[in-house]
Amino acid sequence: MSRRTIAIVLTAALSVTLVAAPAQASSHTRLQTSFALPAGFQPEGIAIGHAPYAYFGSRVDGDIYRADLRTGRGKVISQGPGTPSLGLKLDGSRLFVAGGAGGDARVVDVRSGRVLKSYTLQTVPSFINDVALTGRSAWYTDSTNPTLFQLPLGRHGKLPAAAKAVPLTGDIAYATGINANGIAPTPDGRGLIIVQSSTGKLFHTTYQGVTTQVDIGAESVPNGDGLWLHGRTLYVVQNRLNVVAKIQLNRSGTRGELVSRTTDASFDVPTTIAEYGNRLYLPNARFTTTPTPTTPYDAVSIKRS
Repeated sequence: MSRRTIAIVLTAALSVTLVAAPAQASSHTRLQTSFALPAGFQPEGIAIGHAPYAYFGSRVDGDIYRADLRTGRGKVISQGPGTPSLGLKLDGSRLFVAGGAGGDARVVDVRSGRVLKSYTLQTVPSFINDVALTGRSAWYTDSTNPTLFQLPLGRHGKLPAAAKAVPLTGDIAYATGINANGIAPTPDGRGLIIVQSSTGKLFHTTYQGVTTQVDIGAESVPNGDGLWLHGRTLYVVQNRLNVVAKIQLNRSGTRGELVSRTTDASFDVPTTIAEYGNRLYLPNARFTTTPTPTTPYDAVSIKRS
């Protein structure tokens, strides 16, 4: 166990204060609206299931940290491979993890912390940034190369032997900066939506990789990062702008209207987003703060509007 991991466990132990249908909180459940994460952790991804637990990935070494939304307490449940853990999605007891510059993906059993399977997605410079679940597949974005990666799930969710590369064609044009980043299913479940961070454009994407720019009028979502779909409402985290954009989509996800942008005094470059009850939870990645082993990090929440 590394010294950094020991520090994380001690920090969590001393803390006294943290696509399926969204989890519902009991009216009698008291939840933390913000809570500390381990010092030096550098969080980016978040996933929440039906139980009141949130999972976070570390950009430092890929550790997975689980926090109890009722108490704020948590612990590292899975040691990372030494490369980042970025976007996360939870399917029952399995956590699908995007591996960033490691060019890989992992599936982790959150009950034991065991890695069920690892996938090498790229052997060239890449940035596997986020992941979405459609029910029959897990889909990963690569912000460096115009390719999606599909993990087709077999009967009873059986993991495949290898991932399938799906080249992106159509309207999206990769350029300098962060390209395809956050990813979510369309409201009708027949396609995907991805955000291109550098341009602020959203793209409807077929399962064959054909992209069409989503029509949101004259609006855009620059610095778009994590996406969260609730019904026909798409929430887009605009990380360095410290806002969450709310877009009302049509059923196919090809058109939308920007309804609002929400900011909060607790935001410090939030990146990704997940839902529990009537609240949206976001980790503060603090990209504008020079990271050190003692830099404090937290997760915060806002009421879902």
